[in-house]
Amino acid sequence: MAGQSRGERAKLPVLIVLHQEHSTPGRVGHFLTRMGYALDIRRPRFDDPLPATLEQHAGAVVFGGPNSANDEDAFICREIQWMSVPLREQKPLLGICLGAQMLARNLGARVFCHVDQHAEVGYYPIHPTMEGRAAHDPWPDHVYQWHREGFDLPAGATLLAKGGEAFPVQAFRSGPAAYALQFHPEVTYAMSCRWTTRGAHRMALPGAKPRPSHFADRAVYDYSVRMWLQGFLERWLASGDAPAASAAPKQEALRRAASAMPAREAEAVTAP
Repeated sequence: MAGQSRGERAKLPVLIVLHQEHSTPGRVGHFLTRMGYALDIRRPRFDDPLPATLEQHAGAVVFGGPNSANDEDAFICREIQWMSVPLREQKPLLGICLGAQMLARNLGARVFCHVDQHAEVGYYPIHPTMEGRAAHDPWPDHVYQWHREGFDLPAGATLLAKGGEAFPVQAFRSGPAAYALQFHPEVTYAMSCRWTTRGAHRMALPGAKPRPSHFADRAVYDYSVRMWLQGFLERWLASGDAPAASAAPKQEALRRAASAMPAREAEAVTAP
């Protein structure tokens, strides 16, 4: 299985890990299905087992949920430990919000609440790094958030996108194929309606945006998020094809990223 081409792997399903009974993979699921991937949906919280290997999967996406990666619930601990499977096999792994925090914990990084209990609930700006632009460009200016915990950058990981002072680490890559996103590119309009209704109390947290701004900002920013996500998923699934890619293509991507940045930032670009 290790030598499968991308075309062969497209016949395999993508493992989808959800954390609530009625959760859906949203826009991520829509795009993956459109790309020809079946979805193997598991809910470990309700005792669904996770596979001992991803040989029969094209990759895995671990979504968000109401829990904390610091919780001691058995299924949280099992999921964090299970992430070592795709990491070891260098299969595409994507963590979103809670899934990203679980990946950070697996890699030894801290997951924490803001010292002043600030939260990000609504649309907030992010800033791709040089490496982030090299991985996929352009990025959206603002992304949808729904969290009150963040994480440090794991040792050896590559920072792909930065946020504000409260939660500076917004996206990272570990190894060739494991990605973490603190934000929620998968959220559809219907999901946003449900979240802002059932989770209305979250909008009272310090730093959270009021409900009307979620929909006003969505009209402005959602198109760029949607376009970014489609291209990102394609590149993410392809990242498992060549884990030992040469440095030359990467360096060329870095040069292209630097050329799109202001001169002052471009001066900081150096060979890896």
